[in-house]
Amino acid sequence: MLEFKNVSYSYHTKSGETAAVAGLSFRIERGRFVSVIGPSGCGKSTILSLAAGLLKPSSGEIIKGDGEFGYMLQRDALFEWRTVEQNIFLPLEIKKRNTAEMRARAVELAKKYGLGDFLKKSPSQLSGGMRQRAALIRTLAAGPEILLLDEPFSALDYQTRLEVCDDVQSIIKSEKKTALLVTHDISEAIALSDKVVVLSPRPSHVVAEHTLNFGSSPKSRRNDSRFAETFEVLRKELGI
Repeated sequence: MLEFKNVSYSYHTKSGETAAVAGLSFRIERGRFVSVIGPSGCGKSTILSLAAGLLKPSSGEIIKGDGEFGYMLQRDALFEWRTVEQNIFLPLEIKKRNTAEMRARAVELAKKYGLGDFLKKSPSQLSGGMRQRAALIRTLAAGPEILLLDEPFSALDYQTRLEVCDDVQSIIKSEKKTALLVTHDISEAIALSDKVVVLSPRPSHVVAEHTLNFGSSPKSRRNDSRFAETFEVLRKELGI
């Protein structure tokens, strides 16, 4: 679905050139949930921008399968002057797909995942967890095949974060989407992912990859003894 092959990227500023990633290689198979973790400032968000085509690599190759990308940001970015329903329709308007059929599909998604009673409300009337759910439904509305998640839970309190992580992963798996999450949270990466890619400090490259196949849900994985073992391995690889 998505593959980075020896990708490097450098920012050019007035003060000179800064290498963000160097020789980065990893792949994501269709239908998998992959997390990328690394030290602060190592270029995790740059990787998402490269994947989405917002940036072009300085060298190397990014191979993409068929299908569009959907982007979910750190903040939910819901517009207060629009209802939840109108926010969910926004990608359809931007991509000129605002047809009755596409709107009906978006509304069905919202109802399927517990937002049916909130469609006519404003975002300020939703809890933090519900807002993130609305942001995910908005991302899914235009039918992307791969979701790019830029630390979408970082603004939430710990309890809400656990709940929303489980929620989001369940929706993505249920809709059979592929996901690439960048996060600094080791626990989050372990709980959510089929595979975790560990990055070095900037300019980042892959230090290790771990395929995780225990636990049937984020909650059951957190309660598994292998969770703590995996956490320690990743912590040491990050040099924490």
